[in-house]
Amino acid sequence: MARNKSTHTIVLPEMEKLPTDSESLARDFKRYLTHHLGRFVGCVPSYLYEALSLTLRDRIMTDWRNTWKVYEVKGVKKTYYMSLEFLIGRSLGNHILNLDVKDESKDAMHQFALDLEEIITEEHDAGLGNGGLGRLAACFMDSCATMNLPVIGYGIRYEYGMFRQKIVNGYQVEEPDHWLRDDNPWELERPEYTQVIKFGGRVEMISNHNRKPHVVWVGTSDILAIPYDVPISGYKK
Repeated sequence: MARNKSTHTIVLPEMEKLPTDSESLARDFKRYLTHHLGRFVGCVPSYLYEALSLTLRDRIMTDWRNTWKVYEVKGVKKTYYMSLEFLIGRSLGNHILNLDVKDESKDAMHQFALDLEEIITEEHDAGLGNGGLGRLAACFMDSCATMNLPVIGYGIRYEYGMFRQKIVNGYQVEEPDHWLRDDNPWELERPEYTQVIKFGGRVEMISNHNRKPHVVWVGTSDILAIPYDVPISGYKK
């Protein structure tokens, strides 16, 4: 429910939420694992993590759609939070906590003789930030979601994130952090909003057909930037 500028209450139809009981979670987990990923219970553990993540993401998408519909009502003010870093850590355990389905998820995994905690540890930390400011930005987004505030965070989708450290012969050796190597099941690609980003080049002064001079940016190196959406769930929302 949201209020427009004339203070009239607007009630929007909500999507039916998917069930979160252990039987439903187990059924969807098996469906994703076998039909979507083409794997089975005895496969590499990372696929078990992906199947469970997609199962939980389905539940989040219903609330995300309902939230989006409310935000799009005319008169609803939105806040855009921009940060170079969002240290969100691992999402699966956080979403299970926020959706209040830990017991149900554990029971669902027990049906396949799987341990929920072991599956959660298969997730890599998101390489989107490092340090206090990045953690503060992530906590800010968590709080806004819990308080039902219309806030959208904008950051940079770093391909490699922070470096990984190894010690070789007593010396630190840095390696790139391929945190997206196995994809990220929590993000949704939005190619319809692709933007051209220009680097380098030079500025030239030219005249149009009316002989009026204007400045143009030429000789640039262009790349296509594709945005991604990542859902943030509120605590018990």
